[in-house]
Amino acid sequence: MDLLFEKSTDCIGIYDLNEGRFIRVNQAGVRLLGFSSEQALLADPVRSRSLRSQPLKNEQQANLIERIVQAGVYEETVQIGRLNSQSFLGKLTINVFTDYDHPYALVKLIDQEPLVRSESELDYSVQRYEAIFTNATIGIIVADEGGQIVSANQLADQLFGYVTGELVGLAIDKLVPRNVSHQHEKLRQSFTANPQIRAMGHNRDLFAQRKDNSRFPVEVSLSYFRLHNTLYAVAYIIDITLKKEAEHQLFDQKIQVEQLNAELEQKVADRTHALMNTLAQLEQSKDELAQALKTERELGELKSRFVSMASHEFRTPLTVLQTSATLIEKYAGADQQDKRKKHLDRIRASIKQLNDTLEEFLSLGKVEEGKVEAHPIEVNVTQLINETVADMEGILKPDQQIQTDLSCIDPFWLDPSLLRKILVNLLANAIKYSGPGSTVTVRGTCTESQLTLAVEDQGVGIPKEDQQHLFERFFRAKNVANIAGTGLGLHIVGRYMELMGGQVLLQSALNKGTVVTLLLPYENHSAD
Repeated sequence: MDLLFEKSTDCIGIYDLNEGRFIRVNQAGVRLLGFSSEQALLADPVRSRSLRSQPLKNEQQANLIERIVQAGVYEETVQIGRLNSQSFLGKLTINVFTDYDHPYALVKLIDQEPLVRSESELDYSVQRYEAIFTNATIGIIVADEGGQIVSANQLADQLFGYVTGELVGLAIDKLVPRNVSHQHEKLRQSFTANPQIRAMGHNRDLFAQRKDNSRFPVEVSLSYFRLHNTLYAVAYIIDITLKKEAEHQLFDQKIQVEQLNAELEQKVADRTHALMNTLAQLEQSKDELAQALKTERELGELKSRFVSMASHEFRTPLTVLQTSATLIEKYAGADQQDKRKKHLDRIRASIKQLNDTLEEFLSLGKVEEGKVEAHPIEVNVTQLINETVADMEGILKPDQQIQTDLSCIDPFWLDPSLLRKILVNLLANAIKYSGPGSTVTVRGTCTESQLTLAVEDQGVGIPKEDQQHLFERFFRAKNVANIAGTGLGLHIVGRYMELMGGQVLLQSALNKGTVVTLLLPYENHSAD
């Protein structure tokens, strides 16, 4: 019994109900309450009698003890006080027992703070996801294998003329015009048999049907995910009514132009010069329209790549969050705390992955909008690099290490925030794509006009045919498809280097490693 008492990882104490004080507290409880020993705790005039951060008055304490004795069992979640005057939220479980007719209470105390923090972090992460899904500027509908809608955002409800939440539970086929519903059912079954991320209606006009049976033209992209061995299809829907109207207007204008050309051909010779000028203008308009359509297609492809990547990068951590949260509820016993901690760690890692992904999206948006500028100041480059390396040691794999070889002494004139973000991105890539036991090396050399930094790893390397695309948005090499990532890191590094007036060089070989070299000019330093 003493062995179980002392080996328990929870705080356990024995309280003498007649004396109104603890007579035993195990070592786990001693540590939790901030004391150096059991004797010190039992000798403390406050904590030996009450664990509350604000102890009850004598009369209140006596009434509480009387209720506990009568009930035999008592539970309460209350602020617990430590020796250092700090407090934490704890759950008290009290069981009354007697020994030789003397009443005692077995008191068990569990620190609730980690669980409360994890639940708060999980709730915050879910709220952020819901905000992104609900406020998306395109309609999003999720349906199960049977074609039943299980989720829809606000814009989808508005597009189809339903009140908020009314789409959930409906068959997806109800959103398709009746004359093509049978064909749509076959296409849906085909997608379920062989799901692919793609656009719908290639070379065809697609129409959707509102609740009032009116139709409107749409563009639809499909994605999917699996959860608990169940396939879910995700449809991204854009109302293109205005686009179609513009196309009709362009077509009408083209007809008018052709009629005008036919009339001009009947004009007298003195109008030939004017006619040639008009035709030249029309040709220019045609080129501008062609360029606009090309740009629109490129934007559509970029949007599809973003939707596909975001779907994947959010789906995996959210699945971990849901699974771990469910399992935590099952591990309620005191002997299952290690399992609870394992899943709490998984929740924290998933939340960090979501935060990192969102941070990359926000960084890209700021750069694209021109909201990021370089603000150079005098910087100790060696100190900045060493601090950054120290910050990255927390994500190293087993036996991984970061070595530095720096020969920069004088301060340099540059933007420390941008340089730190660049180094963090390059070091994170080097660590992620290298195995346990590998070494990442940061080398730095300085001249009077240039700072040269190189980050070298011993990782998987990059295929030669992929290297020319590495600094494009959302591009990822084909040999790292199974490793989490957004394809934005090197693109952001390249944009930051442009802002700093620098240049990025990359050398890589498969299964040997990669070297990324930064060349930063030193032209704006003070004369003295």
